[in-house]
Order: sequence, then structure tokens, then C-alpha cells
Amino acid sequence: MSDSDSFIEEVTEEVRRDQLYGYLRRYGWIAALAIVLIVGGAAYSEYRKAQVAARAEALGDAILAAYDTPEPADRAAALSDVAPDSATGKAVLNLILATELAASDQADAAAAQLQTIAEDGDVPEIYRSLSGFKALLLQAETLDVATRRQGFSGFAAPGHPMRLLAEEQLALIDIETGEIAAAIAKLQSILQDAEATTGLQERATQVIVALGGTPERTGLSQTSN
Repeated sequence: MSDSDSFIEEVTEEVRRDQLYGYLRRYGWIAALAIVLIVGGAAYSEYRKAQVAARAEALGDAILAAYDTPEPADRAAALSDVAPDSATGKAVLNLILATELAASDQADAAAAQLQTIAEDGDVPEIYRSLSGFKALLLQAETLDVATRRQGFSGFAAPGHPMRLLAEEQLALIDIETGEIAAAIAKLQSILQDAEATTGLQERATQVIVALGGTPERTGLSQTSN
């Protein structure tokens, strides 16, 4: 390489270096800001996760503390003083509170507690469904047959997470009203449903047998005892 070529190359490299420094001076703050935002965002995300975990732990500790009392009524009173700061936390607490109210012979208060969850649009659907279903169960002695049948029919809609449990309750209502054939048909349908749990299938089988029917399970041997 000649001296002139070497000189030109050095000048070109120097120009490029000057341009790079110029770009850094002019636009370097953008890269710095991007780094700050990325690091800051990650730190804030971790902070938020820590806050959520801390609140969940505090709620769990408060619930466990309430269970230090031996009587359901006392536990219900202690749980009533707990104040969750999220819709989900409130739903979980109220479900537990309703259980203690029911255990202390306060079924109406428990049902009312559950109904507030079922009607709260901020609560996840699964908690609302579970609460509404349990509220109907607790009011079996106070609601008339037509109201209970209508309520459970809503839960028995296709795709509903409480569908099969609602079908079971509708079958029991059929038995209550003397509609034995309809009850057996509903219970047979539960037995043949792939989504039915083992426990639910066992209950359906026992009731069918008690009613004088023959349980039929799709793909399984028939059970007659």
C-alpha cells in the first residue's frame, strides 16, 4: 500500500470517528434514556410483584389468625374485621366467612354474604359462580322449589363451570317433587359426561340405585350396587 493510500485511509477513519462521536453527542441521550426506562421499568415491576406478594401474605396471616379461635361464630367475627385490598382477596375472604357463618347456624347471613360476591362485577367469574351456587344451596330450606329450580338452571347452562353440579341439584329437586324418571335421566346424563368427577359419578350412581334405576356409564361397565 502506498503512503498516499495509507494517508487517505487514516483520514477516512478519522472522519468516521468524528462522525461517530458527533452522533453520540447528538443522540446519545436517547440511548441513555432507553436504558433508564428499561432498568426503571424492571425495578418497578419487581416492586409491584413484591407489594402484591406482601399483601397476599398479610391476608393469609390475618385469616390464619382468625382460625386460632375455636368457635365458628368467633372465627366469623374475627374474619369480619379483616380488610382485603383487592377484589379477589375480598372474594376469597367472604367465601371463608360465609362458611363460618353457616357453621355457626347463620345460614341467612352466610347466603347474603355469598350473594354480595355473586353480584360484584369486579370479582373474577369463577368466584361469582361459586358464591351464587353456594348461596342457593344454603337457602334450600327457605326458597321455594320454583326459585331454586330457576337458579340452578342458570348454572346448568352449557359451558358453565358449575354445570354438572347444578344438574345434580336439579335432579334432587326432581326427586323432591316426585319426578323420579326425570331425576334418573339427569343423573344418567351426569354419569355419561366426560367432565364428571369420580365423586360426582359415585353420588349419581348411589342415587340412581336408591331410586330403583340401573346406572349406565359410557365406556365403563355398568354398576348396579
